[in-house]
Amino acid sequence: MLWSALPTADAPPTVPVTLDEAAETATNAAGWVEQNWSTWLNTGLRIVLILVVALTLRMLIRRALTKLIERMNRSAQAVEGTALGGLLVNAERRRQRSEAIGSVLRSVASFLILGTAGLMVLGAFQIDLAPLLASAGVAGVAIGFGARNLVTDFLSGVFMIMEDQYGVGDSIDAGVASGEVVEVGLRVTKLRGVDGEIWYVRNGEIKRIGNLSQGWATAGVDVTVRPTEDLDRVSAVIAEATEAMSKEEPWNERLWGPVEILGLSEVLLDSMTIRLSAKTMPGKKLGVERELRWRVKRALDAAGIRIVGGVLPAQAEESPADPSAGVAAPSAFASPTSPQSAAATPLPRPDLTK
Repeated sequence: MLWSALPTADAPPTVPVTLDEAAETATNAAGWVEQNWSTWLNTGLRIVLILVVALTLRMLIRRALTKLIERMNRSAQAVEGTALGGLLVNAERRRQRSEAIGSVLRSVASFLILGTAGLMVLGAFQIDLAPLLASAGVAGVAIGFGARNLVTDFLSGVFMIMEDQYGVGDSIDAGVASGEVVEVGLRVTKLRGVDGEIWYVRNGEIKRIGNLSQGWATAGVDVTVRPTEDLDRVSAVIAEATEAMSKEEPWNERLWGPVEILGLSEVLLDSMTIRLSAKTMPGKKLGVERELRWRVKRALDAAGIRIVGGVLPAQAEESPADPSAGVAAPSAFASPTSPQSAAATPLPRPDLTK
């Protein structure tokens, strides 16, 4: 018989343990370990296999996404080398957009793979996942209803970036606001207006987008002259002025084609309007229009052709002077025999000496 240590004043006396009881306890523990070691080994190997497969799959997907982004960047650089591609494609902007898309896709792939692996690990521990999944489903529905605007903004931002609808530096008309794009986010787009104000526009609120910085712009100018002018002469003067403009710096770069005289857009009794059109560099439309008006006005003035700026005010015709206007009307007092003269003649003073 084995005895434990002597009891102290505070601790109760211990129960004696025999050698047979200790041997039986060790035998039972060894038997329990022998019975369950295969289960432990199986569970451990399953968890390790799940983690290895998840990490390997995550690495392969991230590497595939990285190669896809690199291929997109190389294709953008190849297009940029062409004549028209350099005007329509910005390699740096394309690179930033592809990097943003790759970052989003990599994050989504990692979340799905690691989340699925975590649930499988919990299942390997014989944990009932039904209550957890039910709670996650209810929470997801509640969050979806409460944050539906946030989800809408996020999804709209993702598709805007993927479709390259606009980028930083573009001038756009978003319906609710217009201006130059300062920052593009997954939830909010920042615009700087014409007066310098900053507009924060939620991506989910943008129903239509007019990008004024992609492709090219069209400058239109109307020239109104008198209806008595010779159209062939007016057209020749305008063509000469616009041709000289297209050969000078910096207008030869901002004009992407010759200035076209489209013809008469309006004919009235007191005026006729000639319309000009030109394809310009994006964002340079207003400057080209102002320069066209300046040069056309100077050319027409030099040629003696008058520009009509609207309906002229009617001028009253001068009538000849009336020679009788300075002659006074005849007066009744001019005749001394008239009753008016007699009434106005003073009475003679009476003689008071008599």
